[in-house]
Amino acid sequence: MTRRELLEQAGSAALLAGQPWKLGTAVQRQRPERMEPMKLMTVTGEVRASDLGVMLPHEHVMVDFVGADKTGPHRWDAEEVFRTMLPRLKAAREAGVTCMAECTPMFLARDVNLLKRLSLASGVRLLTNTGLYKAPFLPAYASTEGADALARRWISEWKAGIEGTGIRPGFIKIAVNPGPLEPIQRKIVTAAARTANATGLAIACHTGPGVAALECLEVLRSEKTPLDRFIYVHADGEPERKFHLEVARAGAWVEYDSVGWRPVGEHVKLVTAFLAEGPAERLLLSHDAGWYHVGEPGGGDIRPFTPLFTELLPQLRQAGVSQAVLDRLVSDNPRRAFSLRKGT
Repeated sequence: MTRRELLEQAGSAALLAGQPWKLGTAVQRQRPERMEPMKLMTVTGEVRASDLGVMLPHEHVMVDFVGADKTGPHRWDAEEVFRTMLPRLKAAREAGVTCMAECTPMFLARDVNLLKRLSLASGVRLLTNTGLYKAPFLPAYASTEGADALARRWISEWKAGIEGTGIRPGFIKIAVNPGPLEPIQRKIVTAAARTANATGLAIACHTGPGVAALECLEVLRSEKTPLDRFIYVHADGEPERKFHLEVARAGAWVEYDSVGWRPVGEHVKLVTAFLAEGPAERLLLSHDAGWYHVGEPGGGDIRPFTPLFTELLPQLRQAGVSQAVLDRLVSDNPRRAFSLRKGT
């Protein structure tokens, strides 16, 4: 048995034994000139990508679906949320997670001070975001302001910090309707593209249907935004794999992020099929888990941040996916997707 085969076997055995995911030497020993320039912005400040290991690109600490005109810090008890979510984040850290993109946008219970406290207490680096979601979770100004005005709001959060906290966003979070894109959603995509051009932040777009994803790419092309700044969120909600492949081959990111919400075998088939035809360097994996629901007793049904490691990765390994590819999916890809680029 070769040394590489031994390393791959060891990684698989660790997963099957419930041990933390440990990256193979292929990821850990990448050339400094490639890794050192890559940086991500977390709620505790800028961090080098080379200082991070496993990263989850789409999770939630807390959400509030009461509506943009009703939500706010008066709706939740930050201490209760902290006590409830800290063990979940610690469990993720014990599974090997070093960083997580927290995808709750403003007007849905984005609480960056709470995220910073949880990050420091759990040891998991957290990224928060700027941007807007979709109706009925949009503020009134989303209808009256143009794309440039919206972009200025989001660029201001990047430059000055969010709501006077000094905490800066690590990406842009938006959402679109199933498609064709409604005018207000097209405007929000345009604003996100202009923000990405000015700041170098990635765009994580709640999408789903492939038609909407392709329309988003057309908007980015018209704004001359690099397509590798776009993350096709909830791509596993689109049954037609041709859309996944088209987005990936265009240079954008395809995100399968409902791990744990459906039988794991479905994701094994989905991931292996993608890897057989598409570029492994464009695929992201996550849970879309957590979800302390404001207004529900104890936060409601809170899902763990660990099935990816306890279920999916071991089964992918058994299906023949190599240690090097698995490392790429859970470490190298998300770090590159959220790395900061030089803005204009």
